[in-house]
Parts: sequence; structure tokens; C-alpha cells
Amino acid sequence: MTHGSLSPVLKGGLLALLAATLFGLSTPFVQRWGQGLGPFTTAALLYGGASLVSLFVRRPREREAPLRLGDTGRLLGMALSGAVIGPVALAWGLQRTSGTSASLMLTLEAFFTAVLAWRLYGETVDKRVVLAMASLLAGGVVLAFEQGLQGHAQLFGLVAVMVATAAWGVDNSLSRGLADRDPGQVVLSKSCLGAVATFTLAWAFGEPLPGGWVACGLVGIGASGYGLSLRFYLLAQRSFGAARTGSVFAFAPFIGALGAWGLGERGGSLLLVLGGALMLAGIALHLLESHEHEHAHEPTEHEHAHTHDDGHHDHHHEPMPQGAHSHRHVHAAQVHAHPHVPDLHHGHTH
Repeated sequence: MTHGSLSPVLKGGLLALLAATLFGLSTPFVQRWGQGLGPFTTAALLYGGASLVSLFVRRPREREAPLRLGDTGRLLGMALSGAVIGPVALAWGLQRTSGTSASLMLTLEAFFTAVLAWRLYGETVDKRVVLAMASLLAGGVVLAFEQGLQGHAQLFGLVAVMVATAAWGVDNSLSRGLADRDPGQVVLSKSCLGAVATFTLAWAFGEPLPGGWVACGLVGIGASGYGLSLRFYLLAQRSFGAARTGSVFAFAPFIGALGAWGLGERGGSLLLVLGGALMLAGIALHLLESHEHEHAHEPTEHEHAHTHDDGHHDHHHEPMPQGAHSHRHVHAAQVHAHPHVPDLHHGHTH
């Protein structure tokens, strides 16, 4: 790796943090502008905005690997879990609980993502990661208890937000398999599928139409908090895996809680502070993980965007391209040791 390039961990962390910021700031605005709207209508407007932005933020075809017909099933699963169940449950829950508690509860998305990444992809889970996930789960239990003390409506709203986090955990795990594909195509396909499904459901349930300014506001939130955020999330997964991306992305709820406070919500309790502290501790533990050992790379042939300064792509071109590009290429067998994360080239078991 050249001295002028970012490490995969730093690059992935920055991309995930950017995705977290955009999504986190969207939550209190969805709660405010979604009042009085049906959850299907809210979700449809959000993913309508996400599909619009993906039309304008595209990279040249030669720089990214395109989607294939075999990706259809995974995309349908992402759309169902991440663009239908997740946003609908969130929109319903936000109308029945506080914005601060809901934002903090969204931290559980990292827990569900890490568990699924471990079970489905064999991503490394050591004692530190287990302790981090336990801390995140404990924080969620404390928040649920805190909301339960405030009445059943609050608790049901928080349970709906928890359902959203589980749905997005499934979505994140499915999207890991498409991390090497063109993120613009992935965002556009998922967003269009989700928008069509939720618009149809909103019409079928007779949900009321929003006013023009409200609709524009939610479409704008969807463009940044769901469209651009998903794009950056996919690029982060490409750099350092689903579990680590989910952990950094878990900062989104704290950004959302600050946004709710900035919009005038001043409610809170010691239990709310304790739940937030446990979740923050879980995030910190996960990010402080260090992983290095001698490992083997099996011979591999695949296609994805890559550069020639990352230590894993030493094949030759004539002439040699500058920057990121995509084509089918071969990796020879190799054994070496260096700090690494479960990215596209480090899926070995332990």
C-alpha cells in the first residue's frame, strides 16, 4: 500500500461515519414531518427520494462492476427488509415514542448486523466483539424498560423501532454480498423496488396524501438519509466488512438523538442516559478491535472496483490505468501477515 492512500480501516470507518451522519440526522426530521401520515406513505416518499438521488450520483461504467441477473433474489430481499419492513416499522414507531429514545434504540442495528455477519459470512468475532454486542443489547433492554415505565404506547413504539433495526440488520447482511457491485445500481434498484411496493400499499390502505411541502421534505430526507447514506454504507462494507461497518454506523442514533434535542425535545431520564452509555461503550469496544495474523489467500477470479496500490492487486495492464477501475481479474495463491478486516479479500475462517 502506498503512503498516500488511506488504510482500509480508516477509509471504511470514514465512509461508515458519513453514512451514519446522514441517516442519523434524518430520524428526527422523519418523526416531525411524518406526523399524520401513514407509515407506508412515509416510507414511499423516503425511498422515492433515494431513487432520485441515485440517478444523478453515478460512476463511469468502467469503474464499477455491474449488477447481474443472479443478484435479483438478494436485491428483492434487501428491498423487502430494508425498504419496506424497516422504514414502515420506523415510521410507525416514531409516531408512538420519543425521538431521542427511538434514535438510541436504532443502535441495535449494529448488534443484529454483527450477529448475522458472524453466522452467515464467518466474520471474526472475538471476546471483545462479543462484549461489545452484549453491551449494545443491554443498552437496548434498558431503553425498552425506560419507555415501558412511561406507558404502553411508548413501549409499543420502541418495539416497532426494534423491528426496524432487525430488518435493517438483515438488509445489511444481504447487501454485503453486493459490496463489489456498482453502488449506484444497487441503491437505484433497491430504492425503486421499495418505493413501488410502499406506494402500492399506501394506496391499498387508503392512507392520506401529504401536502406539497411535507412531500418535498420527506423526498429530500430520503435522498440524503437513505440514498446517499446507503451508497456510502455499501462502499464502507467493501473496505472492512459488514460487522465493522455496522458498528461505526451505530453512531447514527447518537447523531439522531442530538438532532432531536436540537429540534426542541428535552425529555430524558437517568435510564435513558444509562442505555445510551451502554450502547456507546459497545461501539467503542467494537472499533478498538485489532486483528493480525498469518493467513492464506486461495486462488480467486472475480470482478470489482480496485486500484493497484492496496497490496492485493499486482496484475498488469497495458497501459496501466490510473485510479479505481473494474474488470475481471485473477488473484494467485498467497500467504502473508498484516493487519486486516473481513473485506472482499479476507473472508477466511478462524
